[in-house]
Amino acid sequence: MKLVRVASAFAAFFWFCASAFAADTIKVGVLHSLSGTMAISETTLKDTVLLLVEEQNKKGGLLGKKLEAVVVDPASSWPLFAEKAEQLLVKDKVAVVFGCWTSVSRKSVLPVFEKLNGILFYPVQYEGEESSLNIFYTGAAPNQQAIPAVDYLMNDLGVKRWVLEGTDYVYPRTTNKILEAYLKSKGVKDADISINYTPFGHSDWQTRVSDIKKFGGAGKKTAVVSTINGDANVPFYKELANQGVKADDIPVIAFSVGEEELAGVDTKPLVGHLAAWNYFQSVKSPANDAFIKNWKAFIKDGKRVTNDPMEATYIGFNMWVKAVEKAKSVDPAKIQEAIIGVEVPNLSGGTAKMLSNHHITKPVLIGEIQADGQFEVVWKTKGLVDGDAWSDYLEGSKSLTADWTKPINCGNYDTKQKKCLK
Repeated sequence: MKLVRVASAFAAFFWFCASAFAADTIKVGVLHSLSGTMAISETTLKDTVLLLVEEQNKKGGLLGKKLEAVVVDPASSWPLFAEKAEQLLVKDKVAVVFGCWTSVSRKSVLPVFEKLNGILFYPVQYEGEESSLNIFYTGAAPNQQAIPAVDYLMNDLGVKRWVLEGTDYVYPRTTNKILEAYLKSKGVKDADISINYTPFGHSDWQTRVSDIKKFGGAGKKTAVVSTINGDANVPFYKELANQGVKADDIPVIAFSVGEEELAGVDTKPLVGHLAAWNYFQSVKSPANDAFIKNWKAFIKDGKRVTNDPMEATYIGFNMWVKAVEKAKSVDPAKIQEAIIGVEVPNLSGGTAKMLSNHHITKPVLIGEIQADGQFEVVWKTKGLVDGDAWSDYLEGSKSLTADWTKPINCGNYDTKQKKCLK
């Protein structure tokens, strides 16, 4: 019995010490799928946050405390994303969360962050049409990716027919709605636009790729604008190669395929196909060279690549750190105020700035797939593009703006009615 009491006392003492240590850390939530259809993309972002936490701790932490990463796996399940978000904020008491990839996962957690006044940094390109006090969008808005990509295809490659191919959820549907309106504003006819959606994890692409070839055989230059997400990209690109769809004939420009997704594909038959992002690993800059070196050392794999959402995570993390230092607090209300106007280096040699609509400034790059799975930049904007929360091409959005500073302090302010919409 004495041994039991001693063991219990020791356990209690150990628990107390562990709790005290935990109280001396600032907890950072990591909300990315480590299993399921989105793990192919999101696991790397979990590792990116762990790298950034480690590097910050080597600098002495933040506000005199070490950072502690709290990792959960929402397993590509949209309802589970909401459950895990609440767990991070209520049970784990994290100061900030870095997470989500798909818009459906972000939409799932949005009410949780707004109810509990948590902070989420969202690092992936998305469809816009949103601005929340509790979310900072460090990925591209449509005017920082989709619209410039279409302009490039139209003006530089002479594309006349358009296949808008996406996974069946909110991001592809809303983005394609914007692109369809944009194309029609440029005089493109309905008959020259083909729109199609497939489920997450779709694997049988034979019929669909055959249909794309047929649509592209009408005598007009045709391109595929791809908003396919997750592991469905692997069989899609394999089927393109199987059916001999070459970039010279029908170029594919992707918004959700980067270096990580191409790592599982034989890229030799895909040379010349395109992706639109705001960063590529191949970009030459001292900041990028250092990031790649640190990443490969951290992950202990010289073959692992970097990609755009990793850069967006890097930017968001450094913006949060700078805002915490500025506010001298991790309190969400203070961070929401302090972070507006914060500027940090991006990995392309420029600067990212947090705008009052909770989006950031970005360069836009078009990359061409190379045989080694990397991208050669073939086009880029002359300067930085401000992220726009609301599309100029959709009815109901044209008159809206977002501004989380006074006197507006609203994510959907109607400039015509001069009021914030509910």
